[in-house]
Amino acid sequence: MLWLYRLIFIPALLVMSPWYVRRMRRRGGYGEKFRHRFGGHYVPRRRAGVKRIWLQAVSVGEMLAIGPMLEALRRDGVEVYLTTTTSTGYRMATDRYRPFVLDVGYFPIDWWPFSARAWRRIDPDLVVLTEGERWPEHIHQAGARGVPVVCINARISDRSFARMRLIRPAAGLMLGGITRLLPSSHQDEARFLKLGVPASRMLVAGNIKLDVEIPRLGAKELEGLRRELGLPPGFVLLGSSTWPGEEAALLAVLVRARTDGLSGSLLLVPRHAERRREIGELLRRSGLRYHLRSRGPAPGEVDVVIADTTGELRQLTQLADLVFVGKSLPPHTDGQTPVEAAGLGKPIVFGPGMGNFRHLAGDLVGRGAARRVSSAEELVSTGSQLLRDSSGRAALAAAAVAWRSENSGAMVRTLAVVRAELARRG
Repeated sequence: MLWLYRLIFIPALLVMSPWYVRRMRRRGGYGEKFRHRFGGHYVPRRRAGVKRIWLQAVSVGEMLAIGPMLEALRRDGVEVYLTTTTSTGYRMATDRYRPFVLDVGYFPIDWWPFSARAWRRIDPDLVVLTEGERWPEHIHQAGARGVPVVCINARISDRSFARMRLIRPAAGLMLGGITRLLPSSHQDEARFLKLGVPASRMLVAGNIKLDVEIPRLGAKELEGLRRELGLPPGFVLLGSSTWPGEEAALLAVLVRARTDGLSGSLLLVPRHAERRREIGELLRRSGLRYHLRSRGPAPGEVDVVIADTTGELRQLTQLADLVFVGKSLPPHTDGQTPVEAAGLGKPIVFGPGMGNFRHLAGDLVGRGAARRVSSAEELVSTGSQLLRDSSGRAALAAAAVAWRSENSGAMVRTLAVVRAELARRG
């Protein structure tokens, strides 16, 4: 199966390359260290007696979540070579983690010559992969060298699960070489079991994102941020990591709430900042005043802010009176993570499409820490009702704080496994 993967990889990459090139041009920042994509990493030589980990993380959420692990491993005297796939992840890694890692690089294209070249240069004692990062060639190179692979905060989406069940050899290719798999939930554990991962190789460590301590802004800092964004007095409705179609629904919530006599504003944080033009056109048609965060401080009060920046969601969430979690309204089905909003004690609403976080979302709803709506129309009615109901929002927020407290400890369990695998390397 590995040889088939190697044979079809390049034709598939050529077919997909126009899409990737367009995305790179939209997001920018991919020119730096482009040679890394082909395994051209320049890594300092190994030091005698010092263990080295190759850690791969992609999204902003993953990058933020691994912070405590990087700090702990640095205290242990372990070198970490941190790689990512996107320019956004690279910028965040270099801004936050330079003091804690050996270096930051881009993950190589997962084709035999490029992967093998990167492996020869990085030469780790252990590989750590986050969430859904399971690259067949990368895992094979680890196995060929006798290097253990630990997959932390592991999850599997509805679509990936369905595809792997349909094509079982592919599941073996991506999961068979993993030494320890740490699912973030029992739902994910059950899916991995069905795909053939032995229970003896798994430990449900929990979601490490729940253990990240988010720095809280003081009252003066919050007020200063409001002024900087141009948010007027009144409620702040936050659209967290929104996708196409969801901004229009949130705009309808704002209009309904104002029709009901409430004062407030809408803060949109799109999942992809390059959608700023599309969202701006929607707001121009609405006639409402809006401001792009990337343009600096707002010149005055506005109705809507588009936060088209990176790495600010945790700060911006602290301004919110109600949070809608994106990629969850039809036709979207995967959902974005509600973890940060829950950890900050914010009342949460999301749509039916929380496939990537089904167990977590169901737990939040069951604990009275979130509301689920079935459609954009229901979001308008439920959202406007909650904005009128301060006691209802307070109850949701209190339940979210309690839920987060009861589900902590994942990082301690994860670090224990990583340290144990390193110790086995002698």
